[in-house]
Amino acid sequence: MANRVVIGYDGSQASEDAVAFGLTWCRSTGDVPIIATVYPEEHPLGVGRVDVEWATYVREQAEIIQDNARATVGDAALYRNVASTSAAHGLADLAEDVEAVMLIVATTQDTGLSRALLGSSTERLLHGATAPVTVVPPGWRQSAPDRISSIGVAYVDTRDGREALRVAVRVALRIPARLTLYSILGQSSERYSYLVGRTDEQAFVNKARDSYGKALEFAAAGVPPELEPRTVLLEGAVVESLAALGPDDVDMLVCGSRGYGPFRRVLLGGVSSPLIRRAQLPVTVVPRAATGSA
Repeated sequence: MANRVVIGYDGSQASEDAVAFGLTWCRSTGDVPIIATVYPEEHPLGVGRVDVEWATYVREQAEIIQDNARATVGDAALYRNVASTSAAHGLADLAEDVEAVMLIVATTQDTGLSRALLGSSTERLLHGATAPVTVVPPGWRQSAPDRISSIGVAYVDTRDGREALRVAVRVALRIPARLTLYSILGQSSERYSYLVGRTDEQAFVNKARDSYGKALEFAAAGVPPELEPRTVLLEGAVVESLAALGPDDVDMLVCGSRGYGPFRRVLLGGVSSPLIRRAQLPVTVVPRAATGSA
């Protein structure tokens, strides 16, 4: 049975980018896309009563949105309307129900019904999903490749960093795609200890650079050679350095969540949260590593 991915769609321009990436992903991996529209579930007005007119309206609007997707995508995807208390819950629940290997969403500044699906709900989804979540930047479809051929990993030698690398390797082998491991040597203010005198700063930086480089090379040595792994050590502010990566570098970027919370949940840390709002590439945030995972 083919793997499935869930794509959040609300008819907005932003969600068109999510659909475009989802179709590119599925052409590359052989996964089956499910285009999902979430609408508000019925709330009782009183004992045994619901606002039938409102319930009918939101269901009809969801059907119209799905019809628009069908008109564009056709038989290349499956389609689902989901009633839920929120877009984040609806998409996360659907992903668990169909055992999706990924959730794909986009951010939007729209208001009204569209924002109910993919606006602030994107970050709520990232805090609760059990599958990797890919956030697609605005306008991505304008320069979308036909297939994914290269994957970047924001690598740090932690449990979550190794989990992100493992997920990226598994995907790259399925496609197949080239793999690039990125680490960032932060700015002086980010890595500098007040216990170290300024005269020793360069020595400290050189030692840190050597340590990061060795960690990258060690990680790359465990990547199957057919993925043509390469390592890149960037220097500068972490978020800005990763956000500067574009389609000339890789097709997508995978990172760990680096947050606190239940195992196997996506939770945003100090890098992944601002990164998804500023990245030029689709960013896949991987759930936290389970205890004992290598």
